[in-house]
Amino acid sequence: MPDAFAYEILAAFEASGGARVGRLTTPHGAVETPAFIPVGTKAAVKGVMPQALREIGVQILLANTYHLALRPGADVVRDLGGLHAMMAWDGPILTDSGGFQVFSLAALRRVTDEGVTFRSPIDGAEMTLTPESAVAIQNDLGADILMALDVCPPHPCPREEVEEAVRRTLAWAERSRAAHHRPDQSLWGITQGGVERDLRERCARELVAMDFPGYAIGGTSVGEGHDLLRRVLDWTMPLLPWDRPRYVMGVGEVRDVVAAIALGADLFDCVLPTRNGRNGCAFTANGVIRLRNEAFRCDRRPIEEECDCPACRSFSRGTLRHLFASSEMLGPILLSMHNLRFYTRLFERLRNAIREGRFDAEARGLLDAYYQNG
Repeated sequence: MPDAFAYEILAAFEASGGARVGRLTTPHGAVETPAFIPVGTKAAVKGVMPQALREIGVQILLANTYHLALRPGADVVRDLGGLHAMMAWDGPILTDSGGFQVFSLAALRRVTDEGVTFRSPIDGAEMTLTPESAVAIQNDLGADILMALDVCPPHPCPREEVEEAVRRTLAWAERSRAAHHRPDQSLWGITQGGVERDLRERCARELVAMDFPGYAIGGTSVGEGHDLLRRVLDWTMPLLPWDRPRYVMGVGEVRDVVAAIALGADLFDCVLPTRNGRNGCAFTANGVIRLRNEAFRCDRRPIEEECDCPACRSFSRGTLRHLFASSEMLGPILLSMHNLRFYTRLFERLRNAIREGRFDAEARGLLDAYYQNG
C-alpha cells in the first residue's frame, strides 16, 4: 500500500478466510471494517448534513468521477479545495471511476479500447473517459481511494460481451496503474466477469498479479439476484489477497451484505438506504416498513424502539407518514438518516459478532428476523 495507507486485520471468524474485522488507515482517518459507504454521487449525500452523518456512525463516503467531471468539472472541485472541502467532510472519501456508468448509461455511451465516450444528459456534449483521464480526474477530486476504470457489463449478457469487458478491464487496469503516481491516494483494481466463473477467476488472478493495494468486486447488483451474486462471491473472494481490503460494489440488500461479509468482504456501497428513505420506506430489524401506508396514520411508536437516530428519538411513525403525505422535505431527510443509522448499526453488530466468535449465529438470527415476512 502507499505510505499513507495501511490495512490491518484485527479479528477473524476463521484464521485465513471468512468474516473479519479490519482497520483501513487513510490520510483522512481510519475505517473499521466491515463498513458501509453512503453514496454522495455529486459530492453530497442527498438531504443529510455531514455532521449528521458523523453522528449516526458513518466512517467513509463515496462520490462519482463521471458525474463530478460532468458538473461542476474536476478543475472546479480542485479549485474549491477538493472533495473534502466541498463535502465538508474530514474523513475518508472513495471515488468510483465512472465504470458503473458504462452499465447505467448504456444508451448514452460508446466503448472502445481507448476508453468510454458519453453523451452528456445535460447538454448533449461528448465526454471521453480513458483509464488515464479517469485517474487524473480523481487526482483533482482529491479522494483517498480511487478506482481504476473498468467495463461493467449488464446481466444477462452474452458471454462474448463479458469476455470483451474483462479484456478491456484488465488492459485499463494496467494503464490506470501506469498513470497513477500520488502517494497520498490509493488506486484499487476492479474485478469483472459477469456470472462466468472462468472469466471471474481469470480477471481476479490477473488483477492480483498487478499488485493493487485493494480490490473491488464489480458487476454486482446489475440484475443477477442473490443466488448468482453468492456464486460470484464464492468464486472471486478466495482469489483476492487476505491481507488487502476487499470492496463489493453497489451491494446493499441485507442478505447480500451478510453473505459477502461471511466470505471476507470489507466495504460496501449502495444507494438503497437513502433512495428508499426518500420514498417512505424504513429499514428495521424485522424488515422494511412503508410509512406511507394508512395503517401508520395514528401510530405513536417510533420506527424502531432500539434505534437512536434523530427520527426515532423525536418523531412517531404517524408523524412521519404525515410528512410524506404532505410532501414535507423533512420526511425524506429523517428516513434517510434512520436508514443510514440502520446500516451503521447493522455493521457494528456484525463487527462485534466477528470479534466475539459468534458471527454465524448472529447472522442466522439477523436474517431470520429481517426476512420473517418473506
